[in-house]
Amino acid sequence: MTNLKKLALLIALSFFFANTHAYEGIALNSPNLREIIKLSQSDTGIDTLSIKETKESPSIRKDYRLPALCMSSQTNTSCNHDSVVPTDWLIAVYMNGKSNIEPFALNDMNRFESIGSSNKVKIVVELGRSKGTDNDTTADGDWSGVRRYLVAKDNNMEKINSPVLMDLGDKDMGDWQQASDFLKWAQTNYPAKKTMFIIWDHGWGWLDPKKPSASHVNGKKQTTMLARQSISKSDNKSISHDFTTGNYIKTTQMSKIFEKTGKVDLYASMACFMQMAEVSYQIKDYADIIVGSEEVIQLPSFNFEDFYRMMLAHPNVTARQAGIFLVDTFKEMYSRPEYSDMLEETKYGVQLSAINGNMMETFGKKLSEWSEIAMKVNDRNAMLKAKKDVLRFEVGDDITDPKKEISFYGDIYDFIRIVNENLDRNINNAKALKSAGIELQNFIIDKLVIKNVFLGKDRTEKDYSNTHGMAIHISGQFGTLIEYEDTYGELEFSKATNWKNFIDYLKKI
Repeated sequence: MTNLKKLALLIALSFFFANTHAYEGIALNSPNLREIIKLSQSDTGIDTLSIKETKESPSIRKDYRLPALCMSSQTNTSCNHDSVVPTDWLIAVYMNGKSNIEPFALNDMNRFESIGSSNKVKIVVELGRSKGTDNDTTADGDWSGVRRYLVAKDNNMEKINSPVLMDLGDKDMGDWQQASDFLKWAQTNYPAKKTMFIIWDHGWGWLDPKKPSASHVNGKKQTTMLARQSISKSDNKSISHDFTTGNYIKTTQMSKIFEKTGKVDLYASMACFMQMAEVSYQIKDYADIIVGSEEVIQLPSFNFEDFYRMMLAHPNVTARQAGIFLVDTFKEMYSRPEYSDMLEETKYGVQLSAINGNMMETFGKKLSEWSEIAMKVNDRNAMLKAKKDVLRFEVGDDITDPKKEISFYGDIYDFIRIVNENLDRNINNAKALKSAGIELQNFIIDKLVIKNVFLGKDRTEKDYSNTHGMAIHISGQFGTLIEYEDTYGELEFSKATNWKNFIDYLKKI
């Protein structure tokens, strides 16, 4: 083994140390992960699985039935099954490639096919692409519009060979109703004991950009090297931004997706900045487990190959265990030399976490208690220090925010840590503030966050070990990185907490 590979293994070893037996016997995509599992002998018993050894990885069964009505390429008619027995898992992926990341959408779909569905785990995708956007590609026949697929195992990485169940034409994938319709369709036609829903596209945290731009089509915008490597750097976007319509799904609309479909067991945002309190609170009643990133998600996105392989190998996992699988495999992939080198070159860190949706309400209450005391104590020096030094995420870039102090997304645990370390103990109620802060930190680690992983440093040399799984809007220095609508007060999180008051308080420091 080369020294570089040894280094990558050491980086990832600590992360897998507590979950060794969860991966025994699974044929995994990464040779690095195999070696890590072999080296690690410890098991704390937390959310691990004992999976019997198999000679080969599961592949798609040949006896699955395609819905008869779905085979027409131009129908919007719901597909029908006769006496369908529910599978263990439905994984529904809303993959909006109608933007400047179309090539990555097509590539990820081919990655899905390298594993495929099984008789116990169905992977269903709504994939969209368009013509005339930056990075438009002629790959896979240069079709455009929106299609629905049942993912079938296939080793051709240049062509999508899964059956097209429905060709919907040019639908608006920035419309929350389209996302909801897809999920409802998937649930109806592929009933399962447990459901996972993934939104794949650009993400922008809680905020709604003022000017979503349809002019990306046949426009003159150029994509930098960094933009090609990450999902975050094209302007004017929120989650699931359709460049052909200029529309996107607002944070206040995310809960509406599930009002028609009901609660899912596991929700994941394969999009930047979405693991933040304002977003997770909005959907807390609609997903048991929520997976997302506080930071930019680099491309190649998630480690879909190993995640799907694990799900197929052990389809009876709980949503909690599946969330850990997704988070664990993510870190392993970015620990590989080719990706760790990319992170170092681009001066990015990566982070992904799985949280308990049903803990968000209590989190909001504890945060309100802390912020109320903080404003009364009014230790401006401690607040200024935390405001300056908290780990902030890459809302801007090295030109618009060279010291990364204007960015208004930061890790809440890290912010409280810095406040506590700098409190003036002589100020009235400083002790109460510190106690409330410690209580909130313990709640984040012990109750809210199930698993948090991280790698690397940012361009200001801040280490991502300072991430703890939940971001929040934290006022930074004055400056404009993006124009966005003043809709914070419309968020369920804002209505349920006093955090907006704290944001305004912090702005004045």
